[in-house]
Amino acid sequence: MNGSTVTEFILVGFEQSSSSTRALLFALFLALYSLAMAMNGLIIFITWTDPRLNSPMYFFLGHLSFLDVCFITTTIPQMLIHLVVKNHIVSFVSCLTQMYLVFCVGVAECILLAFMAYDRYVAICHPLSYAQIMSQQVCVKLVSTAWLFGLINGIFLEYMSFRNPFCRDNHIENFFCEAPIVIALSCGDTRFSLRMIFVDAILVLLSPMVLIVISYARILASILGRASSSGRGKTFSTCASHLTVVLLLYTSAMFSYMNPRSTHGPDKDKPFSLLYTIITPMCNPIIYSFRNKEMLGAMVRALGRISLAQDESV
Repeated sequence: MNGSTVTEFILVGFEQSSSSTRALLFALFLALYSLAMAMNGLIIFITWTDPRLNSPMYFFLGHLSFLDVCFITTTIPQMLIHLVVKNHIVSFVSCLTQMYLVFCVGVAECILLAFMAYDRYVAICHPLSYAQIMSQQVCVKLVSTAWLFGLINGIFLEYMSFRNPFCRDNHIENFFCEAPIVIALSCGDTRFSLRMIFVDAILVLLSPMVLIVISYARILASILGRASSSGRGKTFSTCASHLTVVLLLYTSAMFSYMNPRSTHGPDKDKPFSLLYTIITPMCNPIIYSFRNKEMLGAMVRALGRISLAQDESV
């Protein structure tokens, strides 16, 4: 890195779009970002303050929402600024920091989603042993494992991305510093770095996704064998919605990090990047929480407490 001649990068993003298109995108992404922040923030507040939601599922949901807040805040505010200003330059250190945060939080979320699927499997398929298997100590260890794996894996991916000096074009054809695109700008042989990121993606993306699919497959098999038709319909609906969000996140991330660079391009990269940077964090609260009666009840109670506190202050 000491031999790098590139000291800054230019995020092309939506630079080539017309001013009216950028204004429309700014309004759209600002609305999505605000909605995602509000919903995830409300879930964090509720799961960490409401004593009635003292169960592993809500413990995991609170941490998932916290990861989503961190994830979208790492990329979207910068994109919103670049939609309204002409200066799209980011320093080398800023790009490096952003990429590490995306790696760290993204990997932690992938691991946490797998643990959440396992939690649902134990709750439905082994209800009598659920409290013993998913104790508070175990839940804390699982969340800590997800964070620790994200922190360590982020360091490895960061090293792979910046191991070569940068002396070529410094234009990044995306709205944030995404590893495969940045690596392609470096000098020397980039094949080793891309190969290592591909192998890492198999471990971080493919393995948890297989665990999630297996968990939900066993849940469905268990429900089909003992539930009524109405119970089956509810379970199918819940499992399908959860799997939809999971597949949305994993497939978009796999396209970005597991596809050959020859299949990539600005028109292909940006939609998939938007899927896992803003659409998934916005969908998670809707799918995992707002369809849950206990969560809706807790939200009503929380909003009632806030309204009462405001009335008393007046």
